[in-house]
Amino acid sequence: MRSAGAVQSKFLQVPDAREGDRLDAGLAKILGISRTAAAELIASGGVTMDGNQIGKSHRLVAGELLEVTLLDKPASVALTAEDVPELRVVFEDEHIVVVDKPAGVVSHPSQGFVGPSVGGVLLSRGIELATSGAQERQGIVQRLDVGTSGLMVLAKGERAYSVLKQAFRDRTPKKTYHALVQGHPDPASGTIDTPIARSQRHDYKFTISQNGKPAVTHYEVKEMLPSAALVEVGLETGRTHQIRVHFFHFRHPLVGDPLYGSDPKLAAKLNLERQWLHAVKLGFAHPISGEWQEFSSEYPSDLEIALSRLRDVEFRL
Repeated sequence: MRSAGAVQSKFLQVPDAREGDRLDAGLAKILGISRTAAAELIASGGVTMDGNQIGKSHRLVAGELLEVTLLDKPASVALTAEDVPELRVVFEDEHIVVVDKPAGVVSHPSQGFVGPSVGGVLLSRGIELATSGAQERQGIVQRLDVGTSGLMVLAKGERAYSVLKQAFRDRTPKKTYHALVQGHPDPASGTIDTPIARSQRHDYKFTISQNGKPAVTHYEVKEMLPSAALVEVGLETGRTHQIRVHFFHFRHPLVGDPLYGSDPKLAAKLNLERQWLHAVKLGFAHPISGEWQEFSSEYPSDLEIALSRLRDVEFRL
């Protein structure tokens, strides 16, 4: 991740699907950002072709090579149209695409984050997404934190987008996570039902608040380990940072999550650089056929290694 204000420059080849688009509209699609942000980038001189600056009304031709540069200014967009081989497409048809997102990839571009997004990666591979809603969130019907890995579904068509958005509002999809939490939860299974709101002190954090939105988390301990427990988590709601906030409130923060109270010594011992949290299963009714679909994902290597170290009989803090 680069800090805001850093210089980024890359070459983008115009895909066939963007033939004839105005530069601002086409660039927004290619990068997965808003059209306004694309226009600002163009106006700043950040888009050139053959060394010459081009205007937002330029009509794109398939195969053209654009050089896109963010100069020394606070970056409101990220050059997200790059492939991330670790982001695996699990399933795709003409209506939806299910991906296995690695940590370090944001669900959609956001202010202050300069790095790859799920939508940007898919667009770089020529996978078109629904255009309903904000441009930078095209196709997004659910989100995972940048430091959380696992399964996500995106909509490719407008009908699929509308149906899936409503399904997630109605809480009908089945979302299952595995989390490694500090300590040994007691009871070993249960439900955490406490509202969540944005923190009044730090706008990047969330907290328990009776004035917040309803948030319901079900959990069951799968394995007791030295200083930690592997927990299976089912979500009824999908609030930002929900699992992380609820287990912090429960006094069992996720291993590797210093934002929500984890022990840095334990994370260092496990060589873990992000929260131990993975979306292992995702089930939902297909938005067009209505057929129930269910997908699963294996732990990525960093989480598997951390878990193996804890299982080592000689492990000590």
